[in-house]
Amino acid sequence: MSTTPTRVALPSQGAGTGSRDPRKAAMSGWIGSALEYYDFALYSLAATLIFPTIFFPSENPTVGIIASLATYAVGYVSRPVGAVVLGAYGDRHGRKKVLVFAMLLMGFATFAVGLLPTYGQVGLLAPALLVLLRLIQGFAVAGELGGASAMIVEHSPDARRGFFASFSLQGTQVGSILATAVLLPLAAVLPADQFGTWGWRIPFLLSAVVILAGYFIRRRVQEPPAYAAQSGKPETKRFPLVELLRTRPGVLVRCIAMTFTNVIGMATLIFGVSFATQKGYGNGFSSSEFLWVTLVANIAAVMTIPLFGALSDRIGRRTLMAAGGVAGGLLVGGYLWAIEQGSLPMVFVCVVIVQGIFFQMWNATFATFFQEQFPMRIRVTGFAVSQNIGLMIASFFPSIFTAIAPPGSTNVPFTIGLATLGICLISAVATLMSPDTKGKSLEDLEVQKVAPAGTAGK
Repeated sequence: MSTTPTRVALPSQGAGTGSRDPRKAAMSGWIGSALEYYDFALYSLAATLIFPTIFFPSENPTVGIIASLATYAVGYVSRPVGAVVLGAYGDRHGRKKVLVFAMLLMGFATFAVGLLPTYGQVGLLAPALLVLLRLIQGFAVAGELGGASAMIVEHSPDARRGFFASFSLQGTQVGSILATAVLLPLAAVLPADQFGTWGWRIPFLLSAVVILAGYFIRRRVQEPPAYAAQSGKPETKRFPLVELLRTRPGVLVRCIAMTFTNVIGMATLIFGVSFATQKGYGNGFSSSEFLWVTLVANIAAVMTIPLFGALSDRIGRRTLMAAGGVAGGLLVGGYLWAIEQGSLPMVFVCVVIVQGIFFQMWNATFATFFQEQFPMRIRVTGFAVSQNIGLMIASFFPSIFTAIAPPGSTNVPFTIGLATLGICLISAVATLMSPDTKGKSLEDLEVQKVAPAGTAGK
């Protein structure tokens, strides 16, 4: 079998069915990601602040917390399935179509959560329905970032891919801000019994807006000219997952390991919220206080993401990803220690440094870096499968953290901080083992060496 590199000529700007428009692609990705991640972040917040007492038995607080965080994780279990199905759809039939479908499905599932009966009304049927809708959410969101970032990368000039692609990540943070901004006044203004009875439902029911907005925004997106020009060729008819496993297994494994850096967010904004607010831990923070902490972390991220995206175009992706992941992992224990001290100002400072700065060095950059690891014909699938398998595994970290450091434990910051750092080091090693893409055009990145299965892509 030949090992001669094969260069795939990509259409230049203006070729194909249209011209590159990175600004319009970035804006579409930004808006779409913001709306879709509003839904996903809303559930994440509710899983720590509300659902333990509404959808699960309240006799044992530890069981309620773990069960609620497990339903949060269930949304990630279905993401690899969504990645395979929606990734193939995006690679074979277009980035635009998969983005419209994913958003509509997400809006439906989140709206339905707002209509669910509680455990006190229907017993075990309540968490069963919650799990089902969370599975649908996970399936839908699996195609969002892969499709949006692929579209932006393929529209962008080579020297500014990192900057433009970072806007889809900024959109995910804006979605989290919107979710927090809707929950925050409700939790602060409504009496606890009213918020627990009906107030929490309002943000979920507002997802009806997502269904309408998703259709009108995403249907106007144009396919990247390079993708439009190559669609319909024989190689695009292959099932992308099969080609991914045959030609790029090493890249797939490394990207999965790199995705574990999300443990920083799991430790700070999922387990950390539970550690701060659940009575069993005894730290005494209110739900409204930690909605503010989450809001401040996401505002900081919105400001830093484009800066780190632009910086990655200048110094390369690997440096930012490895440095940010290790530094963030190292400081998670300090953030949890600040919670244990009961100092809200210290908590704000720590969450901005850990989540708003160091984690965003990785987060602003990974979407571009992952997209650059895969050729166009399997780009959405490669990104979606690796990211979502990694996130599926990482999503269980909050429940594992609660199990190894349950309410009543001592040295929780040290235990969870050390575990987080160890996971981040694994991700950093995977990052440094991957070839950097700085200074390479998309045409250069299409070059492949045809090698025996199990060695290609390494």
